[in-house]
Amino acid sequence: MNINRYIEVTFQREGIHRYPAALEDPRLTGVSFLGHPHRHIFHFRVRVSVTHNDRDIEFILFKRELEDLYHGTLEVDYKSCEMLAEDLINYVVKKYPYRDVEVGVSEDGENGAVLIYKD
Repeated sequence: MNINRYIEVTFQREGIHRYPAALEDPRLTGVSFLGHPHRHIFHFRVRVSVTHNDRDIEFILFKRELEDLYHGTLEVDYKSCEMLAEDLINYVVKKYPYRDVEVGVSEDGENGAVLIYKD
């Protein structure tokens, strides 16, 4: 059978960021407040392909590893959810090559982005 297997982990981190274009782009007038530093709880969801049912990546250890990449309140400046997701994909692909990786990052569990890397 052709079955794609993935593990999935989730975690959260408090963070501060801003969207500088919101202060200048007339199309973003209704959300100009986003141009100033503001707080979110960033929700991370990471999926990575595994090769068998005994999980060649143990998800509890994988979750701890990813959580250890972030300490305290994240000061991400201008980084968007997409940028945070891409940073995490780059880490996972380097550490666990030849795997498909999907990363979702949302602000406060509401709105966010999903990036998919296919090997």
